[in-house]
Amino acid sequence: MTGTPDPVTKDGYELEFEDIFDGDRLDETRWVPRYLPQWTAGTASLARHQIGGGLLRLRIEEDQPPWCPEVEGELRVSSLQTGVFAGPVDSGIGQHGRRPGMIVREAQANVRLYTPRYGLIEMRAKATDDPRAMVALWMIGYEDEPERSAEICVCEIFGRDVRPDAARIGMGLHPFGDPDITDDFTVESVPIDARDFHVYAAEWTPARVTFLVDGKRVRTVHQSPRYPMQLMLGIYELPRTDRERPYPREFTIDYVRGYRPTADYRIRWP
Repeated sequence: MTGTPDPVTKDGYELEFEDIFDGDRLDETRWVPRYLPQWTAGTASLARHQIGGGLLRLRIEEDQPPWCPEVEGELRVSSLQTGVFAGPVDSGIGQHGRRPGMIVREAQANVRLYTPRYGLIEMRAKATDDPRAMVALWMIGYEDEPERSAEICVCEIFGRDVRPDAARIGMGLHPFGDPDITDDFTVESVPIDARDFHVYAAEWTPARVTFLVDGKRVRTVHQSPRYPMQLMLGIYELPRTDRERPYPREFTIDYVRGYRPTADYRIRWP
C-alpha cells in the first residue's frame, strides 16, 4: 500500500469510535448530553433527543429554555459532545468561551470520552430545511491549554440553504485562540437534497483537513490543529423569521464514526 489513507474505502484506517444508536437510550459512555454546560445553569444545556429505530433525533422543542440568555439571547440548542473541560466556578476558563462576560456558572467534572488526534470522522444524517434551524458536526480542541482551541467544522447546514437540488454546506477551520491556524472556512454548494441521508466526513492529518460529502472530496485545507479534539453534534434554533414552522425542529442522525490511521499509514503522512 502506498500514498495516504483512503477516506472512501477506509483503507489505512481502523474504527475506534462508533455509535449507531441501536438502543433505546443515549450511550453516555460516548456522549455528554449537554452543550458547553460550564457557561450556563440547570437544564438549559441539556439536549432534547429521542432514540429509536436505529436513529438519534436531536430536537428543539417549544418549551425548551434558551441556552445562555445573558450572553447568547434566545439561542436554543440540543447538542451532544464527547468531552468537557472547565475551570472553577466564576472563572473564565472553559471550552469555547468566545464572548465577553462568559464565566463558569456550574462546576464540571472534566471528562474525555473521545478526543482523537488525527483520523477520519464521519456522520450519516438528514438535515432540515426549517429556516429557523442550523445543524452541525464540528470538532473543538479539548482546550486544557488555551491555544488548543481551534475548530474543524465537518459540516454546518442552515435550513434556509437547503433546496431539493442543492445545499450550501459550511466546512473548514476557525482558529479562535490557536495562533498557528488561519481562518479558512467556506460555504460550498453541493448537489444533494440534504433532507435525505448523506455522509459528511473530514479526514484530518498532520498537514491538512479534507472535507467530503458521500465520499467525494469537496475541499482541502492545508493546515491542521495538532492536539486532541472532541466531537460536537447539534441543532441550533435561529431568530424568528416570517416563515414559522411548528415545533419540534429536528436533526436526524443514523451514525457517527471515528477512525484512527493504522501505524503503517501514519508513517507515510506528509
